Amino acid sequence: MKNERQEKKDLFVESSKKGSAGKLFAIVGLVVVSAIAGWLMTGQGSTDGYAALKAKNGEVRIDINKVSDGQAHYFTHGQGESKVDFFVVKSVDGVMRSAFDACDVCYREKKGYRQEGNFMVCNNCDMRFRTDLINEVKGGCNPAPLQRQVAGNELIIKTTDLNSGSWYF
Repeated sequence: MKNERQEKKDLFVESSKKGSAGKLFAIVGLVVVSAIAGWLMTGQGSTDGYAALKAKNGEVRIDINKVSDGQAHYFTHGQGESKVDFFVVKSVDGVMRSAFDACDVCYREKKGYRQEGNFMVCNNCDMRFRTDLINEVKGGCNPAPLQRQVAGNELIIKTTDLNSGSWYF
C-alpha cells in the first residue's frame, strides 16, 4: 500500500504528464494555425494580396516607377459588389499593360492569374499567356483587357473602364 505522500506524488506526476501532452498539442496547433494564417496573408491561398487604389477625378493613377520591374503588380478598386481586381505588368517589349485578374472562361472560379517569367498563368486551368500579348488578344481564357494610358510617369485607368469589368467579380 502506498502512503498518502506517495499517492499525492503519483497524482502530481500523472497530472504533469497530462499537462505536458496538452501543452505540446497546443503548441503544435498554434504553429499550424500561424503557418496557415501566414500563407493566406501573403496571398498564396487567396486574392486578398491586392493593393487598394482610390480614384480621384474618375481615375486611378499608378506610379510607373513602382511597377516597371517586369513583375505583375496586383490592385483592387472599389468595395463589396463593385470591387474589381486587376494587374499591371511591363511586358518584355517595354509596354505597360493592364488586365482584369479574370477571364471570360474561368472568372466564376475567382482564382485570377499568377506570373511565371514572361507569362501570366490562369490559376484555374493553367493556360499560359505571353505578357506582351495582354491587351492585344482577348476572349477565351486570356486575361481580360483593361484600357489604360501612360501620361508622364503614371499609368492612368479610368474608373468607368474598371467598373465595366465588375461582372467578373
